[in-house]
Amino acid sequence: MQHAAATIDIVAAVVFDPDGRVLVVRKHGSDTFIQPGGKPEPGEAPLAALARELEEELGVTVDLARAVLLGRFEAWAVHEAGHRVRAHAFLVTITGTPRPQAEIAELAWVPLRPPHGRRLAPLSADHILPAAANAVAAT
Repeated sequence: MQHAAATIDIVAAVVFDPDGRVLVVRKHGSDTFIQPGGKPEPGEAPLAALARELEEELGVTVDLARAVLLGRFEAWAVHEAGHRVRAHAFLVTITGTPRPQAEIAELAWVPLRPPHGRRLAPLSADHILPAAANAVAAT
């Protein structure tokens, strides 16, 4: 009998720089880049969680009034073996210059479309960034 994989709910941000590149981050001890974000606290709304996580991990402020839900996406987790991650992904505008803090070891600005030049988690490479590319193309 096969058991369903445990699913971890997270929030994820798509942040563009003026050149149209997207911000990705790498946690300490990992070689894979992911979207900035994290796990909501119990009872915390997804967008509030995203704003808190970006402030803690990157030292930036999210413009909540301009945030747009990109969608909900699911893929295998890269940091929790045998788990899946399900993300509320938002296109966000930030204030401040992102700097790695807390569990973030490095950040990078990558092209929206492959090749990205960095090893990206499946959630980012296969779901979030293609959805962001479609959203940008539609505007």
